[in-house]
Amino acid sequence: MEIVHCRSLRSLMSALLGGPKAIETRHRKLSVKTKLLFASGGLQEAVVSAGGIVTVLFYNQVLGISAALAGTAFLIASIVDAVSDPLIGAISDRFRSRWGRRHPFMFASALPIAISFYFLYQPLNGLSETGYFIWLVVFLVLLRLSQTFYLIPHDALGAELTDDYDERSSIFGYNSVVQMILTTGTAAILTMVIFSSAPDYQNGFLREPRYLILAITGSVTILFSILLCAFGTLNQLPYLHKVKSMEKFTFSNFLGELGQLLKNISYVSACMSLLTIYAGLGILSVVGMYAYIYVYELSTEAITWASVVKMPGILAALPLLALLSKYLDKKTILILATLITCIMISLPHNLKMLGLFPANDSPFILFALFVPLLLGYMIFPVSAIIIDSQLVDIADQHELSTGQRSEGVIFSVRSFAIKATTGVGGFLGGFGLEFINFPQSAEVGTLAQDTLSGLLFLNGPLYLIIYLIAVGFMSLYQLDRSTHSQILRQLESKRPMAKNAHDEARLHVDGPAHR
Repeated sequence: MEIVHCRSLRSLMSALLGGPKAIETRHRKLSVKTKLLFASGGLQEAVVSAGGIVTVLFYNQVLGISAALAGTAFLIASIVDAVSDPLIGAISDRFRSRWGRRHPFMFASALPIAISFYFLYQPLNGLSETGYFIWLVVFLVLLRLSQTFYLIPHDALGAELTDDYDERSSIFGYNSVVQMILTTGTAAILTMVIFSSAPDYQNGFLREPRYLILAITGSVTILFSILLCAFGTLNQLPYLHKVKSMEKFTFSNFLGELGQLLKNISYVSACMSLLTIYAGLGILSVVGMYAYIYVYELSTEAITWASVVKMPGILAALPLLALLSKYLDKKTILILATLITCIMISLPHNLKMLGLFPANDSPFILFALFVPLLLGYMIFPVSAIIIDSQLVDIADQHELSTGQRSEGVIFSVRSFAIKATTGVGGFLGGFGLEFINFPQSAEVGTLAQDTLSGLLFLNGPLYLIIYLIAVGFMSLYQLDRSTHSQILRQLESKRPMAKNAHDEARLHVDGPAHR
């Protein structure tokens, strides 16, 4: 860390960062403003996730590469993620600057994410199938790598803001709910504005020129979102965890740290739960669009309701979580929420397979499709919030056993899981489409019944099975409220007293002053 001896510079930094006042207890409550500014970074995730809904469709049905090749591209990107995410987490844990451990990475990621997103949806014209595949791989990998530099430090920042058991659920609750609202809102804009229907196209997702609008608006929005979050949370620097210097980054130290975490059954439980539910969501984000277009024969305007109906449910998630938290622990809430989610979201497709669903020309088709979706998304955010909160509790447990704060490495799984929505989901969805022999450049109303039934299976029974597997992982979690309280009491006895913490905050932000 660079030592700053200039009083004027130190004063300027102090003014910019809100001044290191007497450090509040690590159990402090956070303002709504702080939570919203932290959550504003979710707009970046919303844009990338919304774009991910149409990525396979774009390269498969518009540009003409096979679904298997598209899936392979997502597999390659996911492998890169699996390696890079924990590495960046470990590096950010050890990073030192006057701007803290996390913010420099967040600032540095903004432009690369925006540029990668633009070129992902604006490939060169006239490429061969192999050429489009290579283009998809290159810019998908660049987008994922750039996201890593933002997502992991951002999530680790949230883990550092407070030690309070319930306040952590609140801050990640705000983050998850805001992100989901932004994602559904962005998806609605995609269907209603960017990919609206036209006389010569019943479905606007098959209109190649519209992807230029997606590329431009998406990249600009990404840039704005990241900068707003990074600048908006700078005033929290004096209140973050002040950690001892960690050993220099080496691959052996990194592997040792990762190995320690993987011995923690609660961490393995949270990781596998998170990966499984987001992979399931990712499969739906790919094959769900195919089902809406080819099974239910919906226009883009009708598909908009898939986004709109999620909003009330998502808004109800935080008060629902607050109510449940009064009576149940995190593990129980998580299992119940996941079970209800998968039953509701898969219900229309399961009923369609059984012949118990309204016909496509029925006036009740949209009601039957989207009311269960509303109920499912009233519950799904609860699952995401709880797992985020569990990861922060695990960071405390890890600090007690090792003496090190490793939020970056711990939260790397969340970054990977979020990208798995379009990464692993895109891979499985692409190969699922290939498995059911879904044709390229398919026309609505011309597909064989076996192909349509295959689409329903991918959206219904398969999704249900994946989430039941997730419930099995969730049952392994061991940290409850009482255990976590004991961990915090032991940590507080080892951490510096408030005055020392205040001094460390000043050193971290300003450097030591000459007396």
